[in-house]
Amino acid sequence: MRLRILEAAKQEFAAHGLAGARVDRIAAEAGANKRMLYYHVGNKEDLYLAVLEGAYEKIRVEERGLDLEHLDPPEAIERLIEFTWNYFIRNPEFLALLNTENLAKAKHLKRSTKVKSMHSPFVEMIRTVVTRGVESGDFPVKAASTSATIWSSRSSRASFFNRSRPKITLSVALFDR
Repeated sequence: MRLRILEAAKQEFAAHGLAGARVDRIAAEAGANKRMLYYHVGNKEDLYLAVLEGAYEKIRVEERGLDLEHLDPPEAIERLIEFTWNYFIRNPEFLALLNTENLAKAKHLKRSTKVKSMHSPFVEMIRTVVTRGVESGDFPVKAASTSATIWSSRSSRASFFNRSRPKITLSVALFDR
């Protein structure tokens, strides 16, 4: 029952945002009543957070399968960009949820220890790939005190539309801990 509720909620929040989503519609789509919904997931904001956590868990699981740590840095970044672009195309509800949460300035995600624990290893993996790229000279660096801009000509968003490889700039901020 909980899985049906979460799936119905994901579709409802993606279509209507948090403010426009209706618990009645979620319950009806899940084949539950509101009391059962509240029993399984709590209030509407708790349900929304559970949906966000599930959405982030899904993308993080797929990202771990990319095995970026064992690729040359430019290839790793290219694979990540291509994966992310294709993931967004295959999962438009993820983008909708992300947009809603961005408009709320991550208010709900800030409450989630689950998302933080999923996010930290991913950020560390990207930091490692970028650091290797800087050290190998694959990503020439213009350094400032606590950040760096990495330049790459390997991939771009445009390349996913026409499969050409135009030269672009990839900027990544590296922050001291």
